Amino acid sequence: MKQTIILLYGGRSAEREVSVLSAESVMRAVNYDRFTVKTFFISQSGDFIKTQEFSQTPGQEDRLMTNETIDWDKKVAPSAIYEEGAVVFPVLHGPMGEDGSVQGFLEVLKMPYVGCNILSSSLAMDKITTKRVLESAGIAQVPYVAIVEGDDVIAKIAEVEEKLTYPVFTKPSNMGSSVGISKSENQEELRQALKLAFQYDSRVLVEQGVNAREIEVGLLGNYDVKSTLPGEVVKDVAFYDYDAKYIDNKITMDIPAKISDDVIAVMRRNAETAFRAIGGLGLSRCDFFYTDKGEIFLNELNTMPGFTQWSMYHYFGTIWESSTQT
Repeated sequence: MKQTIILLYGGRSAEREVSVLSAESVMRAVNYDRFTVKTFFISQSGDFIKTQEFSQTPGQEDRLMTNETIDWDKKVAPSAIYEEGAVVFPVLHGPMGEDGSVQGFLEVLKMPYVGCNILSSSLAMDKITTKRVLESAGIAQVPYVAIVEGDDVIAKIAEVEEKLTYPVFTKPSNMGSSVGISKSENQEELRQALKLAFQYDSRVLVEQGVNAREIEVGLLGNYDVKSTLPGEVVKDVAFYDYDAKYIDNKITMDIPAKISDDVIAVMRRNAETAFRAIGGLGLSRCDFFYTDKGEIFLNELNTMPGFTQWSMYHYFGTIWESSTQT
């Protein structure tokens, strides 16, 4: 008897297009000797739409429903996803998907699901809160200034210029996949960057720019979490923004990354420590900056990493066994 996987995808956040790409990768990677896949699309407006079911590997021509191809006749109540014995794979990125909200909904339905729980999902989604939690765990991070809606922006810009040096990066606290992130070389650019970031969130992070390689470590497990050897994002562009990552595909990946064993050990140890510090469960991807000065900064934890063809997490499977720590 096959078990059912309920694949949730889409969502209300600005990362909904990435979610569709990730879900299509997942549905093709499932072992259909053991599982049947039922898919539900969450529209941009938050409606649940019953979409395709698969009992065997979909063909390359098979595409999931999107906001452009919605069949409103298939709209269902959110609770209609419930099926006894099924497990939910919430392939959702960003707010209203990766921030604990959907995880809470699944807890109410008493449905088991893949990935982190409510607390760890919400913690990791908020960049400012993550930094403060990881500071308490003694993990090095890039210097930053937090700005909350209602703060005196002029005073905060003065604080940025006192504590940091240009260039700086401005990020919405509760977004991912480089959405709303800007690089600023001067005060005028910083003002524009803050305006953009506040379009996405009421909490904004301004970080010190660093000349660094971007290194990622995969995490899998619960309290006995295991890490992979690191992989590296190799960029064709100066700034790894949303378009470079998902639209223009101006990146390649180096797995494992070409770094020393000592640096690898620090990254894996810090990734595992960070995962435990936020109470992580299931899976995550931990992103690091490795600077030209040899500094290792933890950038962020992604509790539902992307599974697109440009995402790194699923490629870690090729090195997982060789990287398992004893």
